[in-house]
Amino acid sequence: MRNWYSPTLRYTGCVNAPLNDYYDCIEDALSLLGRQGSYRVLRALLEGPKRFGELLVETQLLPRTLSLRLKEMDAAGWVERQQFAEVPPRVEYRMTESAKALKPLLSAVEDWGRRCG
Repeated sequence: MRNWYSPTLRYTGCVNAPLNDYYDCIEDALSLLGRQGSYRVLRALLEGPKRFGELLVETQLLPRTLSLRLKEMDAAGWVERQQFAEVPPRVEYRMTESAKALKPLLSAVEDWGRRCG
């Protein structure tokens, strides 16, 4: 498995990649989606930008777990972190366009969960 903290890891390169690299990209994405809390974070961010505290309340994740998922999703190019020059400091997280493309997949998983869960 690839190192999620690598700043060079981006899924945008999967489009024109050789078939084996393409499969690796899919497996990496599914691995990240399958991690604890990833679904909750993506669902919350689909509604729009959120601060860390808002994500904690909405996802009901532990702070460490949420922090790890946000770092992994940032490294994967799914989440952008925007820091504002204010006192006290303010940071917002938002989904990238490539992550927003996951919305149909998330909806399909929800439908499957309702039928089979």
